Amino acid sequence: MRSAIVLVGGAARRAGGREKYFFTFRGRTFIDRLIETLQEVVDEIVAVARDPGQCERFCHLENIRCIPDIRKDLGPIGGLHAGAFAVHGEYVFVVACDMPCVNPRVVTMLFDAAVGYDAAIPCWNADMLEPLHAVYRTGALIGYLEEHESLSLRAMVRSLNTRYVHMEEIRKIDPDLLTFTNINNLEDLETIDPSAEQGRDDVSG
Repeated sequence: MRSAIVLVGGAARRAGGREKYFFTFRGRTFIDRLIETLQEVVDEIVAVARDPGQCERFCHLENIRCIPDIRKDLGPIGGLHAGAFAVHGEYVFVVACDMPCVNPRVVTMLFDAAVGYDAAIPCWNADMLEPLHAVYRTGALIGYLEEHESLSLRAMVRSLNTRYVHMEEIRKIDPDLLTFTNINNLEDLETIDPSAEQGRDDVSG
């Protein structure tokens, strides 16, 4: 069984307080695009929100569960902690909610690469990693997060038996590496969707 965790609990400060998962790209919200993509390659999807109130924002979505953080105000580490305890798969793909172009073939590649390791982490170089577009062995994630002190994703990745997947390998599947497109604000959205320049009605929430 393969699982996915979508982290939706960020405060969206860089997006002017707007909820990025409800930004739209080519007529569909980020969260809708993510769910459709992930359903092609995983058996369950768990969204992790800040609190029960934020979970209610996703009650209209089918085929996902939304849970709140267990440990509050820890950023992505808190979301990973809650998500790891909620999923059932031996391996889990972790993704941030502001990545609307995730490529299902890349996700499958990372699942395959993770077998026999604690994690498969895309890397640009030794220092530039993509820990929020990566696959982890759920047991290893829980083992680390139960006793961790650092809130650093880098420290977590370095502590695991990690397989690093270089971008040149991923380019064989996704030549322009669109799967890693990260949208922090409306200006970022316009760089991948020129139609967004027609107006900013493409954003809801």
